Amino acid sequence: MEFTATPRAPSSFRLEPLRHVDAGVLDIAYYEAGPVDGPVVMLLHGFPYDIHSYVDVAPMLAAQGCRAIVPYLRGYGPTRFREQATPRSGEQAAVGADLIALMDALGIKRAVFAGYDWGGRAACVASALWPDRCAGLVSANGYLIQDIARAMVPAKPEREVPLWYQYYFQLERGRAGLASNRREIARILWQQWSPNWHFDEATLERTAASFDNPDYVDVVIHSYRHRFGLADGDPRYAELQRRLAALPAITVPAITLDGDADGVVPATDGTASAAKFTGSRAHRVIPRAGHNLPQEEPEAFASAVMELIKA
Repeated sequence: MEFTATPRAPSSFRLEPLRHVDAGVLDIAYYEAGPVDGPVVMLLHGFPYDIHSYVDVAPMLAAQGCRAIVPYLRGYGPTRFREQATPRSGEQAAVGADLIALMDALGIKRAVFAGYDWGGRAACVASALWPDRCAGLVSANGYLIQDIARAMVPAKPEREVPLWYQYYFQLERGRAGLASNRREIARILWQQWSPNWHFDEATLERTAASFDNPDYVDVVIHSYRHRFGLADGDPRYAELQRRLAALPAITVPAITLDGDADGVVPATDGTASAAKFTGSRAHRVIPRAGHNLPQEEPEAFASAVMELIKA
C-alpha cells in the first residue's frame, strides 16, 4: 500500500498543545490530532524516546481522517502518578493497562494500537488481553510480550552485547548513572540502535526534556529489573502478569515491522513469532530503518496503520 509523504517537520517542531486526563493511576499528558469522529489510532513511544517519535506520523494520519492520540508513557514528560504511594512500576502489565485506562477516560471503545519498544509492548499486551478494544495492531519487532520465566536463559554472545544498558540498570551504579546521564545514555543508544538516523542536537534535546520527569529513573529501572524477574511487580497488576506469563496469542489483525538496520533487535522474516499471531498478520522489513522506526521511516509506519484502518 502506498502512502503519500508530507514534508518532514523541522527538528524544532513540537507536538503541541498537550491535553491531560485522569486515567487510572495516572494523569496522562497526550497530544491529539485529527477529527474527533475519525477512526482512532493510539501511537505509543518507547525508551529512551517520547511522543516526538510520531512528529511526522501523527500529522500524516490526521490528514487521512484519523484521530491520532499520542500519550506520554508513565515516567515520561508531563505524565504523572496521581498518588505518591503508587509504586513506580515499569512492568509490561502496567503499560498495557495504562493504554486501556486512557481509552476508558477518553470514552474510546476501539482503536488501532501502534507502537515500538515499550510502546509496542504496551500495544501487544493490550491487544492480547483486551482484544475487543483493539481494531488492529502495528508492532515494530513483532511479538513483544516478555517471557519472564525464561529471562535468565542466555542468548548468543553477539545478541547480548547490544543489551549492555539492561545489565547496567540491574546495579545501583546503573541507577545512579541513569539519574546523572539521562541525555548522554539516550544519545549513545540512539546512535547504536539507529545507525542510519542522523539526528541533530535539537531533536535529541526536544525528546530528552521528557526524561526530566521525577519518576523517569524509578520507572525505567523497575522495568528492566522486573523483566529479568529481579524486582517484584505492583500487586494491582498481579492477575494481568499471571495471564501474560502464558504468552497469550494476539488474535486481532496485525502488521509487524522490522528495521533492517535495527541495532538492538535484528530484523527477521517474522516466522519465529508467527504462532503468536492467530489473526491475519503481515510482516515487513523496512530498508535502512533502525529501532525508532516511526521517526526514521514515518511513511512506512503510517502506511501500515492506514492499511489496517482501510481493511
